[in-house]
Amino acid sequence: MLGLSNGVKAERKNTVRGTIFFREKRKYPRVYMDLPVDYWVKHESYAHGGIVVDASETGFLIYSIEDIPIGTKLRIAVLFPRDYELANFEVGAEIIRKKVAEKGEEGYQYGIKFTKILKEDYGKLRELFIAKLLSD
Repeated sequence: MLGLSNGVKAERKNTVRGTIFFREKRKYPRVYMDLPVDYWVKHESYAHGGIVVDASETGFLIYSIEDIPIGTKLRIAVLFPRDYELANFEVGAEIIRKKVAEKGEEGYQYGIKFTKILKEDYGKLRELFIAKLLSD
């Protein structure tokens, strides 16, 4: 078992001509997204902006310039292209991890765990995963 730089534990699967392939050990693998997100901190009426860096069926990694404590509850709306229009879905979430952004960048990366998602919005999230996987 190997520890990769992004904190993911992986297992060496096999090699082909010097290239090493890994099988991810997470229950819910992450998919790179790069999508705009609006989020509201509980009890605030105005939205903050950020970027969804990657996503899984249980949460997001988002980037924001706002300094928000771990444990904060959020309402999140993600915009994404669907056919020839923009669509969105919303989730209730909680910040479970916080990291200062990489050198040369301002802001923070937040590990977000979903606490509430409607069945219809979960379907949109799954549709987005499938579209991203097919386009890569």
